[in-house]
Amino acid sequence: MPLPAPQSYAPGTFQPLTFHDAVPRFRDGSDTPRAYLERCLETIAELEPQVMAFAHRNEAGAREAADASTARYKAGGALSAIDGMPIGIKDLIETRDMPTEMGSAFYKGNSPGRDSALVQALRAAGAVVLGKMVTTELGMSHPGPTRNPFDLRRTPGGSSSGSGAAIGARMLPAAVGTQVLGSVIRPASFNANWALKPTQGGINRGERQGYSQSTVGIHAGSAEDMWSVAIEIVKRVGGDPGAPGLYWTGDDLPPAFKPRRLAVLETEGWAFAEPAAKAAFEKALDALNGQGVTILRRGDHPLLETLEQRILGAMELARDVCAYESAWSVANMMAKNPDALSDSLKARFELGCSITLPEYRGRLLQREEMRLAQAALAGEVDGFIGLPACGPAPLPGDTGGSSNRIVHTTGNPIMNTASSALGCPVVTVPVMAVDGMPLGLSVTTQPHQDERAAAIGRWIADAIPPIIV
Repeated sequence: MPLPAPQSYAPGTFQPLTFHDAVPRFRDGSDTPRAYLERCLETIAELEPQVMAFAHRNEAGAREAADASTARYKAGGALSAIDGMPIGIKDLIETRDMPTEMGSAFYKGNSPGRDSALVQALRAAGAVVLGKMVTTELGMSHPGPTRNPFDLRRTPGGSSSGSGAAIGARMLPAAVGTQVLGSVIRPASFNANWALKPTQGGINRGERQGYSQSTVGIHAGSAEDMWSVAIEIVKRVGGDPGAPGLYWTGDDLPPAFKPRRLAVLETEGWAFAEPAAKAAFEKALDALNGQGVTILRRGDHPLLETLEQRILGAMELARDVCAYESAWSVANMMAKNPDALSDSLKARFELGCSITLPEYRGRLLQREEMRLAQAALAGEVDGFIGLPACGPAPLPGDTGGSSNRIVHTTGNPIMNTASSALGCPVVTVPVMAVDGMPLGLSVTTQPHQDERAAAIGRWIADAIPPIIV
């Protein structure tokens, strides 16, 4: 059966699914969390056979949780701003009531029967944990079945494929993703999501502590829902062990913050960005400049040029660091069932085994030098702005970003690897469209300035017109 014709995306007219604006209706009794859930399930029933965003669903458990939330609102005792919110969990993260198969044949049927820290926090806040979202194999580059809801021929991005696609398809108001290279920010861009990749360690990863650059991120249809989910998790379980966690000054989304100066962060990905994506980005910069924001390019400030020079090689750094850090765990899988692993994952394993301890230490030193170069700009600019992807979601067969047998087919992550290495917060703002497909704008700030990144993103979304190329 041929795939349906793509729908044309326009950021000014697309209406994402949101939750925060339904809460007043829950309080006055004109709507209920159970009715909201049923509307989500209707959309899922219609679109999931084509989009394939879910790895598992627990509809009975979700209905039970939504009924409990409905009763709390009726009694005037909602637990939090996200009480009753249907939410998806990336299938790398453990849930007590659904399998955790991590997009891998090796883990088929794996049911640990326990909740990760962030899932415990979501349930304690009253959120309705509806399903597990498709991930690439172990969160790496080998793709799952999910399609882009705006054009089913295209990738939704990875590794948070199902999380990004479910928001773009209006199946859910929010979903949890994770990122090591670009696995939150890139799929958010491809699927017209708001997304937060927080400061390193800002949201508790629970059992997923194996990578020094891994972070939990939030996909949502609105900035308000993105922020609420993040802080309601951190209120209850904090950040990673040894990390202070996300900082915030109020329970609501921070007020829009107009930046005085923004620096363009090209990264090494600029050379790979598509001409139409660059054209859209330049239009956005012109609009910001027209609102009185000073835009600095790398030739305008020596410290910005130093940062751009330091972050060259961030893609290779991420590849090597992740391969080294995962080699021991993949070794166990190779010993038990190598046939269940993709060739791309096996190539990562071989690379990890070839990297020496001195070489790994050299990569860590390189990463610290990147971070020092960013810190030097703390008093010079209010934040950084850039492209979260080389262009809109690519068609099948695109292998941009691949290295030998380590194959990327969910979009080149090279635009994201610098911010992942820097360990700083990034917010994706869905304000651009290229060739009828979504393309986000990324706002980056210094570590622990997550709230500022969200506030700048909110201001940009309100201040500039939709950019269509």
